[in-house]
Amino acid sequence: MDYILIRSKRKTLALYITDDARLEARAPLKMPKSDIDRFIEQKQSWILKHLSAKAGQFEKRAAFRLDYGDFVLFRGKEYPIEARGKGKAGFDGKCFYMPGGFDSDRIKETVKQIYKQLAKKLLTAKTAEFAAKMSVSPSAVKISSAKTRWGSCSGSDSISYSWRLVLAGDDVIDYVVLHELSHIKHHDHSESFWAEVSAVMPDHKRQRRKLKVLQAKLEAEGW
Repeated sequence: MDYILIRSKRKTLALYITDDARLEARAPLKMPKSDIDRFIEQKQSWILKHLSAKAGQFEKRAAFRLDYGDFVLFRGKEYPIEARGKGKAGFDGKCFYMPGGFDSDRIKETVKQIYKQLAKKLLTAKTAEFAAKMSVSPSAVKISSAKTRWGSCSGSDSISYSWRLVLAGDDVIDYVVLHELSHIKHHDHSESFWAEVSAVMPDHKRQRRKLKVLQAKLEAEGW
């Protein structure tokens, strides 16, 4: 079975399936290749199962296209993409607008840039609103391009959000903001942390389930 071998100063051997459906083996520097091959042979059933799933996801992402007239999400609602002259691109509350003549890839990239602008404004405002209610003060609010983390709080109380969060509904966005601000008081996921979250948003588990659904949609569409 073909695979990509990556050696590093790690202590154990691990297998990963990449986003483009390839097998990656991450091994210690001095591990014999025969041991790696033997391990891969033993895990063949698991590998084939996950390679098939990843291949399906990869095909869906490759087939996803955006065009003028299509709809995209913002704060949980769908808005059309419209061609508007040769001026700037943006969002006016009714649609995502941009110059005409763009191909699918450029339309998607333009929508992505609009999302990043919207994320900075919206998430900064929501963070300030919840921080005041919770009597906490984040040292900074940043927007990232993280794909697997909706938000994070550093040891210095700097909050970071993925711009992708603005595709979620307001209740879900509020949950992530609340979650990260709660880490200023509790830098862990202890009972005290979840008690802090529950005190402000009793139905936070419901919002977490919605995030999983959105995550699957974004992965399928390659955002």
